Amino acid sequence: MKSLHRKEALSFYIAISPWLVGFLLFTAGPMVISLLTSFTDWDLLTDPLWVGLDNYRNLATDPLFIQSIKVTLAYTAAYVPLDLAGGLLLALLVRPQFRGIGVFRTIFYLPTVFSGVAFVVVWLWMLNPNGGLINLALGWFGIEGPRWLLDPKYSLWALVMMSFWGWGRSMALYLGGMQSIPGELYEAAAMDGAGSVRQFFAVTLPLLSPTIFFNLVLSVIATFQSFTSAFVATNGGPLDSTLFLVLYIYRQAFEFFHMGYAAALAWVLFAIVLVLTLLLLRSQKFWVFYLGERSK
Repeated sequence: MKSLHRKEALSFYIAISPWLVGFLLFTAGPMVISLLTSFTDWDLLTDPLWVGLDNYRNLATDPLFIQSIKVTLAYTAAYVPLDLAGGLLLALLVRPQFRGIGVFRTIFYLPTVFSGVAFVVVWLWMLNPNGGLINLALGWFGIEGPRWLLDPKYSLWALVMMSFWGWGRSMALYLGGMQSIPGELYEAAAMDGAGSVRQFFAVTLPLLSPTIFFNLVLSVIATFQSFTSAFVATNGGPLDSTLFLVLYIYRQAFEFFHMGYAAALAWVLFAIVLVLTLLLLRSQKFWVFYLGERSK
């Protein structure tokens, strides 16, 4: 019997060995190296100099780090509710089953698979203050469009507008969640006199809360990793109004060659995302409902 258990265990480890080796080489290993690097002063050209906690102490007096945190938090606060609501709205629009609905679902989802740089370039054209599509449309109503990406008051909102193209991801998850809701619940609600609006708030929304929670966690993590839109469209400007934390990490690492400081910034980012994710996980017991039971 013991021999059989050993063979099963050996087969298991052989089966997972490709993933295990990949995890150790490309995830766990680099994380350990970056943690050690965060305690050094290293410019990639000379030997690392151990400086202890100096990199972490310097964060408190770094105005650009504080600015990047503010920008990232502001972007998260604006993007996440819009992503949750926009994805749900799209899902409700394409939920009915009729001939050709798959085409509309594909159209809404397709932008999420495009290259990040490609869609930013499209938005750069649309947000151009001189002849851009959005300002041109505003001009039809007698409204003078702002200088979007060139004005610190509007630049971050312009990046939020760019993120609307990602609603297709949320839409697909919501559609999957809606399909898991039993039709009998809608029939019972209709028999009790509930209209479509009442059914949405009494049946769809509560039973869709696990999907909303999943989307919420993904959106928060994604916003703290935002980089491409700011890097391509504004490079953190104007006046550091779009300086995301990941963009600041990139600058420190690959423009200023402060690898130790960049590693410290990356671990602070990891800690922030971890804390926010744990808080969200703790909060789900108050508002996430599962079919037949309340989450514990």
